[in-house]
Order: sequence, then C-alpha cells, then structure tokens
Amino acid sequence: MNLLQAGVDTATIALWLGHAGIKSTAVYISADLTMKQKALDRTARTVLVRGRFRPSDELLDFLQSL
Repeated sequence: MNLLQAGVDTATIALWLGHAGIKSTAVYISADLTMKQKALDRTARTVLVRGRFRPSDELLDFLQSL
C-alpha cells in the first residue's frame, strides 16, 4: 500500500512482487479513505445548469422526420 500511495503504478508493483499479472496483485490492494479523497479531488467538478430543457427547432425537426 505504501508503494501505491506513493504513486507507483499497479503494473510496476505486480512486476516487483513477482506476480503473474495485475489481477493477482489487485486482490491485495484496497484504497483507504485518503486515497479515495485524493482521487475525487482530481476529478473535474461538473456545473449543473438548473432549468427545463428546451430543444432547438433543428432537433425538433429531426425528431419529427423520424
């Protein structure tokens, strides 16, 4: 877990431990709350625009043609 928390790639950890592949290493890896929070912090925040969807005339014309 220390290697993972330090940012070492899972594939590198698997090779270093002599595992056959990443899947056999994944059994031993579990993310702690700090790692989960860091992952969430790296994601982009989405801004939601409140209001009712109003389709354009072009979209309505296309749907009418179906």
